[in-house]
Amino acid sequence: MDARAILGWNLRRLRVEKGLSQERLALAAGIDRAYVGRVERGEENVTINVVAAVAEALEIKVADLFVEPPAGAELPAALPPGRKPKNERA
Repeated sequence: MDARAILGWNLRRLRVEKGLSQERLALAAGIDRAYVGRVERGEENVTINVVAAVAEALEIKVADLFVEPPAGAELPAALPPGRKPKNERA
């Protein structure tokens, strides 16, 4: 797995674990939502500034985004589409 794929895999895993949509993460990190999707798919060659902004938004260490997934690990399932009910919003 190359570095972009590892970054994308971990970004999606950590974002989903925290229950954040791509849009919420993008807003918190100050980047475009579509860009988040491209990073998760390994299509973007991100700068260290973007990596740092995403790590800060996720409240993790930058190094956590570069941990190689175990062999055979599957990409985490996407969050359910649509908005959360008002009583569940953060």
